[in-house]
Amino acid sequence: MVRTPTVCPFCGCGCSFYLVSQNERVVGIEPSIANPVNKGMLCVKGWNAYEFIHSPDRLTAPLIRKHGALVESTWDEALKTVSERLTDIKSRYGPRSMAFLSSAKVTNEENYLFMKMARAAFGTNNVDHCARL
Repeated sequence: MVRTPTVCPFCGCGCSFYLVSQNERVVGIEPSIANPVNKGMLCVKGWNAYEFIHSPDRLTAPLIRKHGALVESTWDEALKTVSERLTDIKSRYGPRSMAFLSSAKVTNEENYLFMKMARAAFGTNNVDHCARL
């Protein structure tokens, strides 16, 4: 068994645990006793944080809707498509027609950059966070 230290991906609390792997496959979670945040305890999401890793349903490439169907694309194509569509929405309907919803699964710095992008690049103050939903 191999124990790999990591931080839980489900919220911003900063709980840590070890991913337990065997034969290069993650098979469980062991909470970190030394972490002052969770002190060896985890919530339900933390205890099950590894289950998605080997899921056959996990996305491994970006998807773009073409002719009503989702098809795999490259990251360059996906980012270009998103950029073009957001720019088009802003020019057609104005910045107040747009809203940006962020996530607790990213760092404070990433949330800050997301907010700055919404406000500076797209000119909208319609920014929210999943913690309020």
